[in-house]
Amino acid sequence: MTRGPVGVAVVGAGVISQQYLSVLSTFPDIRLLAVADLDPVRAETAARAHGVPVAGDLATALAVPEVELVVNLTVPAAHGQVAAAALHAGRHVYGEKPITLTPGEAEKLLSEASERGLLVGNAPDTFLGAGLQSALRAVRAGSIGTPVAATTSMRSLGPEAWHPDPAFLYEQGAGPLFDIGPYYLTALTALFGGVSRVAATATRARLERVVGSGPKAGTPFPVLVPTHVNALLEFASGVRAASTFSFDSSVRRIMFEVTGTEGTLAVPDPNTFQGPLRVRPNGSDDWLDLPVTGRTDGRGLGVLDMARAIRDGHPHRASGGLALHVLRTMAAVDESAARAEFTEPAGAPVAPVPLPEDWDPTAATLA
Repeated sequence: MTRGPVGVAVVGAGVISQQYLSVLSTFPDIRLLAVADLDPVRAETAARAHGVPVAGDLATALAVPEVELVVNLTVPAAHGQVAAAALHAGRHVYGEKPITLTPGEAEKLLSEASERGLLVGNAPDTFLGAGLQSALRAVRAGSIGTPVAATTSMRSLGPEAWHPDPAFLYEQGAGPLFDIGPYYLTALTALFGGVSRVAATATRARLERVVGSGPKAGTPFPVLVPTHVNALLEFASGVRAASTFSFDSSVRRIMFEVTGTEGTLAVPDPNTFQGPLRVRPNGSDDWLDLPVTGRTDGRGLGVLDMARAIRDGHPHRASGGLALHVLRTMAAVDESAARAEFTEPAGAPVAPVPLPEDWDPTAATLA
C-alpha cells in the first residue's frame, strides 16, 4: 500500500486559490506539487508565493507523475471538463462548487470515476469546520429536542463590489443559488439527510451589473441567472426548511436557525469554519453560548479528509455523491421556480458521518 503524503495539483489560480494554497501547505499529509492556470503568469505567481515547484497549464500539472489528486478551482463552466481530464489521466479529483453545471454531467463524472477506481470530492467543506461540526453534535445530543424546521437566509448586494472579475458569478452555474446555496444546502443535508422535494420562486432584479473594483472597475456585464431565490425544502427525515438566497438586498443578512421541540439553535454562518453557536431553550428570553470545538483551518479540510481516504480507504465526507445531491436539489429549485410547482430531486444520500472531535489536520498520519 502506498504511504506518505498525497501529491496534489491545484488547477485554477484565481481568487479562491490563495485560501486553498495557504491552508493545504500547512498539512503534512499533503504535498503541493503543481499549480495550473490558463494564464501562465498567474500560475507562476501563485506557485512561487507558496513554494510549489511546478507551474503551467493543465497538461503540465497532469504530467507530474507524483500528482495523485487534482484540486479543481476553475470557473463553474469548466468544472466538468477539467475534472474529466484529470480522471482520464488517472487522478482523483476534488472540485469547487458546483460539481458541474448539470446533474447529468455530474452523474457521468461519478460513473467514470467509479469505473476507474478513483475518488471524486467537492466543496464546500465548511461543514467540516468547528462551527458546523459542533452544531451537528449539539443537534445529535438533543440540545433542542427533535428538529422540526430550519430557516436560512443569505442576502447581500452581490460580489461585484469586491470581486475584480465577477461576471462568471452571474452566469449559468452561479448566481446566489448555485454560488452560495451549496454552503447552506450541504449544511442542511449534513444535519437532516437528503431533500425529498422543493418549491421555489425566483426573480432577477437587473439585466446588467457593473464591476466595482480592480482593473475592470466600471465595466458592465450581463446577468444571466436569477438573483433572488426563495425555496421551501422538505427532507426525507421530516424536517422542513425555508431558505432565501439573494444578491439584491441592501441589507446584508446571514441567518441559519434550527427549531426543535425543546428550543432553537442559532447555527454559524455555513460559509465559515468557526462559531459562534447559540441555543435558546423554550421559555427562555436569552441565548446561551454552546462550546465550539474542533479545527477551523479553512478551505482544504475536505481535500485533506479525501487525501487520507485515498490512503486508508475510509469514505470521505465532502464527497461527489453529496455534491451531486446538492446540485440535484438546486436544479430542482430552479425547475420549481420556472414551473410554479413542487419538484422532487432524484436520490437522497445519507448525511456524512461527523468528524471525530479530536480530528487533527496537522498530524502526519500517512507516513
